[in-house]
Amino acid sequence: ITAGARFFQTQAIYDFDAFARFMKRAEGFNIPILAGIIPLKSAGMARFMNKNVAGVFVPEELIDKMAKTEDKARTGIDIAANLIKELKGMCQGVHIMAIGWEKRIPAILDAAGL
Repeated sequence: ITAGARFFQTQAIYDFDAFARFMKRAEGFNIPILAGIIPLKSAGMARFMNKNVAGVFVPEELIDKMAKTEDKARTGIDIAANLIKELKGMCQGVHIMAIGWEKRIPAILDAAGL
């Protein structure tokens, strides 16, 4: 902030309780916070992020959902939309890190009601 930051962007959020704790700690900064989401493409992607991406934790429940679905694209879109619905009430915005899945952003936004 001292160097000129006007907002915060987070890593990908899948744990609402942890994000709520972060938001509580960040209240004193009095600047907008954008929650990050990465739409899941597969259970393998989620496991990879858990193992290799610092600060990201995908709950086993979401990994199982991706592993069991036949329509991974639709399930990934639905999970992303549900994340947006939950997160938008907790912060000032959401940024979608599509990671090669930019074509799915309109479907995610539609499913999120945006």
